[in-house]
Amino acid sequence: MAKILIVDDEASIRRALKNILENEQYAVEEASDGEQALQLAGEESFDAILLDIKMPGMDGMEVLDKLMTLTEAPVIMISGHGTIETAVEAIKKGAYDFIVKPPDLNRLLITIRNAIDKKDLVTKTRQLIKEVDKKYEIVGETAVITQVKQMIAKVAPTSARVLITGENGTGKELVARQIHLQSPRSHAPFIEVNCAAIPSELIESQLFGHEKGSFTSAHKMRKGDFELSNGGTLFLDEIGDMSLSAQAKVLRALQENKITRVGGEKDIEVDVRIIAATNKNLKEAISKGKFREDLYHRLSVIIINVPPLRERGEDIALLSKHFTEEISRQQGKAPLAISEEALTLLKGFYWSGNVRELHNVMERLVILCDNEITAEDVEKFVSPLMLI
Repeated sequence: MAKILIVDDEASIRRALKNILENEQYAVEEASDGEQALQLAGEESFDAILLDIKMPGMDGMEVLDKLMTLTEAPVIMISGHGTIETAVEAIKKGAYDFIVKPPDLNRLLITIRNAIDKKDLVTKTRQLIKEVDKKYEIVGETAVITQVKQMIAKVAPTSARVLITGENGTGKELVARQIHLQSPRSHAPFIEVNCAAIPSELIESQLFGHEKGSFTSAHKMRKGDFELSNGGTLFLDEIGDMSLSAQAKVLRALQENKITRVGGEKDIEVDVRIIAATNKNLKEAISKGKFREDLYHRLSVIIINVPPLRERGEDIALLSKHFTEEISRQQGKAPLAISEEALTLLKGFYWSGNVRELHNVMERLVILCDNEITAEDVEKFVSPLMLI
């Protein structure tokens, strides 16, 4: 049941509003002045607050200022002396809405319902953001992974381009996500492009978009990922597999902060932070004429190398427990314990697929084991499939 606080110095108005709201199945608290309202708002959680403006002592505008720092409940101002200027000032200060006394009953109830819905939406959004942040958490305490985290913390607040290197499965995308989440661009889009998965003849359309009729299947105009990620971050994964013609256009976009759609003539300004990743040796690719040296220098302002799992063996226990909890939750199971003997065996594998391979192994064990993951389980379900 949603709880509403009514703040008004007139007892008759409080009583009338309380009767109406309780009839609508709301729980209601009353405050006769600003100080009592602030005390209640600090002690209890409300879903909405109805606040009168003209009150003796502390007036509604002053109370509104203090409520904005005290509670996340939406505040609906109510006044019998309403003016456009007062309403505008209240909204600027953070009020959800402004209603003139005597209030229209239907409008009042709709406003309260909408305010509560907005509060619920904000709460759910915040929870989803926390879950997303946890999903892309980098787990580990070894020196090599701690250095990576420290580098992310230094680089993220800047606009510097970053090149992430490392073997397949080491977590290069997690590094890119963390740079974005810890940056001033975190509210804007993060768009990932797997350059190895897109045919060379389509990569330019994917990145820069195309105009209607620019090629056979271009039935309508399409914005590319540079435009879609404007204001945010564009993650070019496996950039070592990008065609030379696309590399030339990416270089121009980085130099001029402008792109041109395929088949178009108009320059489009973009504000995008580029993070690239590769499992290839780009300097070797440059020597073979497969990668542009000028693009490499544009991308590699900061280089972060993500270590393979075999170089951070002490993190295997942490990662195993983390994955077990995460996968158990997804599977609707209680988290399984892992015996020390099982962890010792897991630490002894080579892990050619790195963290991604460990995640897959833990998913297999969570599904196939009952109460605890034992050494026998590892010997039975993991060892025969490992490539040593």
